[in-house]
Amino acid sequence: MSDERPVLTSELMARVRAIEIRTHKLVNTALAGGYRSSFRGQGIEFQEVRAYQPGDDVRRIDWNVTARTGEAFVKNYAEERELTVHLLVDSSRSMDLGSRVWTKREVAAQFAALIAFVGLRHGDRVGMTLYGEHPGLHLPARKGSQHVLRLVREVLAAKPDALGSDLCGALEREERLLRRRSVVLVVSDFLDSPGARDWAVVMTRLSLRHDVIAVRVRDPLESELPGVGILPLLELESDGRVELDTRRAAVRAAWKAAFDAREGSLRTRLARAQADLLDLETTQDVGESVRAFFRRRSLSRGGAR
Repeated sequence: MSDERPVLTSELMARVRAIEIRTHKLVNTALAGGYRSSFRGQGIEFQEVRAYQPGDDVRRIDWNVTARTGEAFVKNYAEERELTVHLLVDSSRSMDLGSRVWTKREVAAQFAALIAFVGLRHGDRVGMTLYGEHPGLHLPARKGSQHVLRLVREVLAAKPDALGSDLCGALEREERLLRRRSVVLVVSDFLDSPGARDWAVVMTRLSLRHDVIAVRVRDPLESELPGVGILPLLELESDGRVELDTRRAAVRAAWKAAFDAREGSLRTRLARAQADLLDLETTQDVGESVRAFFRRRSLSRGGAR
């Protein structure tokens, strides 16, 4: 939980600067509008009731007042003027996988920068917590461009835990630390460590108070093996080594089946927790993936929360 700043090597500074330039371009596109419609809109505080007008959402009708008066009335809410956005970012060793363009950690940093800069543009506060096998750095939600750049630096510079990650413990920590309603973005590859506690129950509790979104970062190698012959692999979170003969169809099929099983389990748990899923790929543009998610979310929520 130390607030110690990462060592700013020239390589790290260059990576942070590249992400800053890339995300600034995206912030100045239609992405900002998608952010607003996905996270903002109808606030959480009741303001008043007023007479129903054509075009009002029928789900906002106050049936008690309507029954008493004989005329339709709707509930009106005060719009949230300021959001608190909190990033819960996986810093385990599996996030260092990258078989193509970027590592999962670099994609996580791009996403953190993108959301933080869009939030900054809207006057929102953004915070972040890192986690691995043990709780990591916690940065309370603040405003300001320097704060945003620090979030990016911390994600890139985080020292990975060698023995996996404890998402359940990280979510329990968020329950204790987040005092006001927040948008909680859980950025991880969601690869459970052996013996890890099931995080779905804790995420379900967190979703009752906060808007929880799972941001899954994945690499193509996790779902499909290329047929390239003998492929030596290192299990990043246990240091175990294995060699796979990717020429064998049975080996590739077993690999794909294992991925499908993890996929089904993840989606089941997220549905139980009522948390939306945003997928980011190490081979795809982060901005386009986020834009598509915002569009889907706005449509599913009727353009407002």
